[in-house]
Amino acid sequence: MSERHRYSTGSPFEKAAAYSRAVRQGPFVHVSGTTGYDYEAMEMPASVADQARNCLTTIAASLAALEASMSDVVRVRYYITKPEHFDLVAPVLAEHLSGIDPAATMIVCQLIRPEMLIEIEVTAQVE
Repeated sequence: MSERHRYSTGSPFEKAAAYSRAVRQGPFVHVSGTTGYDYEAMEMPASVADQARNCLTTIAASLAALEASMSDVVRVRYYITKPEHFDLVAPVLAEHLSGIDPAATMIVCQLIRPEMLIEIEVTAQVE
């Protein structure tokens, strides 16, 4: 069995719920659901588009820490709190994923904190 490597952003959520931001085992990197916090300042932007940007920045850094990149993403799941958020986040998602075009699902749901408007998780496969 291949070795498992973990990455943490230091988020208090990771410690409280005993999970890693990202785990690499073999050629796969699984990045946990990531919300729009700026994890260094633990601040959340008000707009869903800015939250999406923060999500993708954190995801890209998590992938890089485990020797992967956004171009390795093969699957993405988006969780948004309102259907109308789609039109606001789609340009941000296209900015980061256009040309990569992973398989994707978007779900409208409630997240664990009222300030959280979007959460994104990805799976990457490194050749």
